[in-house]
Amino acid sequence: MGMFYRGGMLLRCHLPAILPWITALSSWLRIGHTGKILWMDSSVTLVVGTSVSNTTGLLLVLRLSPCSPLPLCGSWFLGWSCYLAVAITSVAAAEVTHIPAQPYALSLVLLILFTCAAIIGCVVLYTSQGKFHSSTSKTVDYVVGQANFTVDNLRNFSESLAEAKKITVDQVFLPADVQSEIDSLKTKVNSSATELASRTLDNSRKISRVLDRVRLDLIIIAAVMLLLAFIGFLLSILGLQFLVYILVVVGWILVTGTFILCGVFLLLHNVVADTCVAMNDWVDHPHAHTALDDILPCIDVATANESLYRSREVTFQLVSVVNRVIVNVSNGNFPPSLVPLYYNQSGPLMPTLCNPFTPDLNNRTCTPGEVDFNNASQVWKGYVCQSAVVSGSEICTTVGRVTPSIYNQMTAAVTVSRGLYYYVPFLTQLEDCSFVRETFTGIHENNCPGLEQSSKRVYIGLVMVSGAVMLSLIFWVIYARERRHRTYNKQFLVETGRPHLPLQEKVP
Repeated sequence: MGMFYRGGMLLRCHLPAILPWITALSSWLRIGHTGKILWMDSSVTLVVGTSVSNTTGLLLVLRLSPCSPLPLCGSWFLGWSCYLAVAITSVAAAEVTHIPAQPYALSLVLLILFTCAAIIGCVVLYTSQGKFHSSTSKTVDYVVGQANFTVDNLRNFSESLAEAKKITVDQVFLPADVQSEIDSLKTKVNSSATELASRTLDNSRKISRVLDRVRLDLIIIAAVMLLLAFIGFLLSILGLQFLVYILVVVGWILVTGTFILCGVFLLLHNVVADTCVAMNDWVDHPHAHTALDDILPCIDVATANESLYRSREVTFQLVSVVNRVIVNVSNGNFPPSLVPLYYNQSGPLMPTLCNPFTPDLNNRTCTPGEVDFNNASQVWKGYVCQSAVVSGSEICTTVGRVTPSIYNQMTAAVTVSRGLYYYVPFLTQLEDCSFVRETFTGIHENNCPGLEQSSKRVYIGLVMVSGAVMLSLIFWVIYARERRHRTYNKQFLVETGRPHLPLQEKVP
């Protein structure tokens, strides 16, 4: 016989008639609401299961005991009578089952593991971004330094041309056509130097601005993710499920943004690698127009060629001016009536200055008896006489081939000629753009390995942070739920006075 208590009424029903309902209800409890068969004692008391939610629980208890046959629901059932009680109770997500420790412990261990992984990822990201910023800044500084070196040399060369135009030795000047060409070339050189300096400065500022922005973003991401992982772990441990859910929503937004940044930085890593390869290829084809021209452009080829040519020409002309004065005036013996050629010069003949170029501007080797740019001033000092001004003209009063004023004019010409001559190798590099080739070769060999390695580490750090925080988000919810269920189960067992027993353990 079965009795069913519902709504203040005790219903009597034949057990076979209600067995399908009991089976269906038991299956519903097991599958959808963590229902379980709990325990059975000697009087065949069976707890079928519980329904767990945040507010209510359904407890189904079957009480079976031997009894005499009773009429139930229009039929008879011999051998057993039964009392079926269904109680609707208000419990807070409670299970009357035994409390398994494995899911709780596993979720806690995994939560700790992924939180530690997130912390390690943040540390890797922070250190890697510092190395990446340092290596890129050094590379930019190197390029800017090379560009500034080129600009300074161009401007110094322009100033040397201007000084050459002013050179006069005993009232002998450079030819008028050479002076006109110097003015034209000076304008072109200054324009090229200004353009190179402007483009380099503009590019370096853009690159530095991007690098500083990337560095700041990476630092913010590392700090926010570290704070997010710590707060989420703390809230999960404390069981603050509502706050955990709010933090999970925020966390997913941040994780999504971080994954997007991973893709962006992977692209940046590939750009760095491709740029290094492009620099190496550009070394073989220096005049091919590429995007690398914006990093360190070559000087205009026509300007470079003209600068090289004029440097040789002006050097040749200045040396020729000095030697004409030495040969035709200083080493001459003129009568006193031939003023200003005569200034009482006497003594051993002065050596001429070695001209490094032939009239067709090819290289020339110095002959014995000539002085070069390095020792000319020192050697000629022994041929300077003491002088006095007589009738407005400087006249030697002692033995010597040149007066102090003529000597000063000659040494000035030597200084300018030497400067122009030493600019020839630099101008040759401008002509074939080898200074840019050397710069890119140095970057490819010295800077590119560090750049690629540091950008790769930043990408790895971003992946570690994104993955670890994403898995931490999942286990925040899992652990908080397990902890809450565990607490409710313990409270229910204490309130009902039932022992905490394993599955199918018999109670006497």
